[in-house]
Amino acid sequence: MKLKLCMVFLALSLAAPVLASVVAIIDSGTDMLHKDIYPKAWVNAVEVANNQRDEDRNGYQDDVNGWNFAEGNNLLIDYKYLPLLTADVRKFFEVQSKTLLGAATPEEIAWMRAKIEDAEFVKTLSTYGNFMHGTHVSGIAAKDADDAKILGVKLIPTEVALPGMKDKGELGNDIGITLIKAGLGTLAKQQMKLLQEIAVYVDGHKADVANGSFGTGYEQARMIVGLLFKTIMRREPTEDEAHSLAIHFMNTLIQEGAHMVMAAPNTLFVFAAGNEGSDNDKFPSSPTNIRASNTISVAATLGFGKLASFSNYGAKMVDVAAPGVAIESSVPGNQYLQVSGTSQAAPYVTNIAARIKDANKLLAATEIKSIILKTVDVKDFLKGKVLSEGVVNERRAVRAAELSLTLPMQRALGQAREEIQDQVSDLDKAVGSMDEAGGEFVLPLPSPFKF
Repeated sequence: MKLKLCMVFLALSLAAPVLASVVAIIDSGTDMLHKDIYPKAWVNAVEVANNQRDEDRNGYQDDVNGWNFAEGNNLLIDYKYLPLLTADVRKFFEVQSKTLLGAATPEEIAWMRAKIEDAEFVKTLSTYGNFMHGTHVSGIAAKDADDAKILGVKLIPTEVALPGMKDKGELGNDIGITLIKAGLGTLAKQQMKLLQEIAVYVDGHKADVANGSFGTGYEQARMIVGLLFKTIMRREPTEDEAHSLAIHFMNTLIQEGAHMVMAAPNTLFVFAAGNEGSDNDKFPSSPTNIRASNTISVAATLGFGKLASFSNYGAKMVDVAAPGVAIESSVPGNQYLQVSGTSQAAPYVTNIAARIKDANKLLAATEIKSIILKTVDVKDFLKGKVLSEGVVNERRAVRAAELSLTLPMQRALGQAREEIQDQVSDLDKAVGSMDEAGGEFVLPLPSPFKF
């Protein structure tokens, strides 16, 4: 009798579907119909599509593939922006890649510089950049992660305006600074309240990994400060005032952001470090500077041999690096583009995290993070630049997860390091000839704040 029961249990176990890792892409929307993403799209099995009902009673009606928090509906992509991929926009990204690789001609660089001075083109480029961003990130996160499922979470809308403030007339400096700090605090809390809501949502759908290739950097914070300062004080801030208030705003964002990652303790949040080429230890960036056991901050490299010229870094605030230059991936409408940025490096790590989870379902978010950081290729050029001093090693990390099924973690890590060699790429061989310039051509991370 016991044998029969065991056989029945085994049969049921073998028949049960294998649970795939769930990867939330918190971004500008994802084209779930793209041929590379459609087979890996997460589907809410409880919801019935487009029946205007909320079967799972989570407050998000018809969230079949995810939710659009930017506009408050289940539409993850608006295909009316497809025509914005013009010949010039495509050429821009092609020349951007060539510039970062040191392969652009003087004529191509001159063309790009002229385009950057064209306000109408920059508007089109920025709008298309937002439109395609989440799909490009999703394609990287899903590549070769055969069991992973992509959950779409739209955070970045097409346009976001800062809350308007009435002219207060002339104010004393102390009163004015107090009002500005209050305004910055309100903005920070509003943004992080939305991110906390998103974290609760991805936690509710048991996301194993969440990719965040978005953010507000120090320079963007200074722009926000400048707008509020001119509205309230009716003058430009001094350098000291702008710096002090920008740091205050960033620190408030990061402090409030702690509530976000705490709301989804079982999810590993992978954040892009930023594209300003600055030190996040000195000039904070959000949300990537949120430090928690379930967060990873990612810098971008050119291949495996060089820190990208545009990439933010930080010996304390940035954990690891990953390839982020000339990364080809999906864009809406079954198209492809090569795009560069820490936005591309972060989903490279997200992809590895998902494959680690699929290799060993029992691993917690903190253990996945530990495997990623402890299996890197240590690089001299990353010493003093990122905490782990290394570039992620995809095969070594996944192998360590496989070995952890039968070995203690430390032995699994050690054996994986012995089995899997450091990585090289064609880009590494040409690293000496690559252009140090080119960072100026990389778009900043998409931010909920637009100007």
